[in-house]
Amino acid sequence: MKFGTVRIDEARGAILAHSLQTRAGIIKKGRPLSVADIDKLREAGFEQVMAARLDDTDIGEDEAAALVARAIAGSGVRVAEPFTGRCNLYAEEAGVLTLDVGTLHTINRIDEALTIATVTPFERVEAGQMVATVKVIPFAVPEPTVARSLVLAEGGLVSVAPFTAKRAGLILTRLANTKSSVLGKRERVMAERLAALGSELEATLSVAHEAGAVAKAIATLHAQGRDPIIVFSASAIVDRNDVIPAALVEAGGEVVHLGMPVDPGNLMMTGRLGTADVLGAPSCAGSPKLNGFDWVLERRMAGLPAGPYEIQAMGVGGLLKEIATRPQPREAVDEPARREKRIACLVLAAGRSTRMGQRNKLLEDLGGRPVVRRTVEAALASRARPVVVVTGHQGDRVEAALAGLDVTFIRNPDFASGMASSLKAGVAALTDRLDGAIVALGDMPEVGPAHLDRMIAAFEPKEGRSIIVPVHDGRRGNPVLWSAELLQAMERLSGDVGARQLIADNAESVVELDLGTPAVLVDLDTPDALAEARTRRGR
Repeated sequence: MKFGTVRIDEARGAILAHSLQTRAGIIKKGRPLSVADIDKLREAGFEQVMAARLDDTDIGEDEAAALVARAIAGSGVRVAEPFTGRCNLYAEEAGVLTLDVGTLHTINRIDEALTIATVTPFERVEAGQMVATVKVIPFAVPEPTVARSLVLAEGGLVSVAPFTAKRAGLILTRLANTKSSVLGKRERVMAERLAALGSELEATLSVAHEAGAVAKAIATLHAQGRDPIIVFSASAIVDRNDVIPAALVEAGGEVVHLGMPVDPGNLMMTGRLGTADVLGAPSCAGSPKLNGFDWVLERRMAGLPAGPYEIQAMGVGGLLKEIATRPQPREAVDEPARREKRIACLVLAAGRSTRMGQRNKLLEDLGGRPVVRRTVEAALASRARPVVVVTGHQGDRVEAALAGLDVTFIRNPDFASGMASSLKAGVAALTDRLDGAIVALGDMPEVGPAHLDRMIAAFEPKEGRSIIVPVHDGRRGNPVLWSAELLQAMERLSGDVGARQLIADNAESVVELDLGTPAVLVDLDTPDALAEARTRRGR
């Protein structure tokens, strides 16, 4: 890749290195300069720009990031669309993250241009949580760097072992001075711990703190098919011959390991009875705060080994007692930077189709399905959820055309006043737990799910990317993705201007995303446009 100063007259196709202000607006970095861009720069007085040109053996930043991300993704991991050289990986289910740490280190050492960052190995993750990101630093990476990375990553390096729902049993031992309130709290906290891992505490037995009584309780729960069997002792387990280990052996089981290099959590026992786990909980497990018991329980509920070798390796990073920022084990991952963005799709399908004459453009046939159904099916095939459809003109017919689809309908009785009323009706129906929404037009069926997913990948308000506008050949099109904050401003719109003024008022937050298709400029609102679309489909 060649990077440096380029004369304006020679800059066509070069990738702009830094955003520049022109009279017509900001031309943002990372954009291959078009003839129109160069004219704007020249008019603004620029004679040269800092830019990059790719060599024949270079792979562009987005393509390179996506290739490596797909290669390192193992089971239980989904790869998002790339944007600005970044490609994120997300957990498909709640579970425990596993990593091939050594190989990831090797890939990160190949070339400073290519980086991989992940969460901590064996971290508990939630569905939709970001678990890794591949970031290309410059605008391109040499092909040999990518090729070597793909060879190393073959088979996947980042995986999520999902939690398996189990029917757990709990044994609470008591001494003469043990309070009932203490036993009740321990049972409640343990039930909440298990519920966070997708399992239930289905049976609880309270017995005297004696080996014979505990052995009988273990055998009873085992006969009922409980797994894991958790023994919460009234007194800490300090030796393999102590009450709880001795009871497990008496019940026909074995002690796998006693103690662990994690604090709090040192005095924990792991054991087996047949195929069931028997876990002697340390006293700190009576608190919802993270402790060593959680690490063992999470791995076993995800089907991962937690024997002596694995437990002894927990010492590095195992000092939890004094770290106040550690999350509690049931604490939900809701920080937007750590989870996949919650993006809805709002499809506007209330208009009167005045340019189509007596026909309703949304109900016209295109390849065997109504135009509006094709548009909504594309939204449903994307990552956007929920999909909300605003109807008005011939609302019953439009809704019938979408029968059987997983969408929410909102009727706009004021549809004749213009698009703004439909926008406001749709926005009002969206949940406040969303990060943003794609506002789509019902007569743009050639915009596909991959296009919508690329827009979602580009969206990041914390980095100034609050409005994602698709472009083609320098022209802005639809749909547009808006942040939740800007959606609220739509309640003040009126008439048939849509949200164009909001885009102008928030120019610094706009990202123009070239999706590589003219579909973002094509709405089927005239007979000629519909005929051309049918021709493109071969009918």
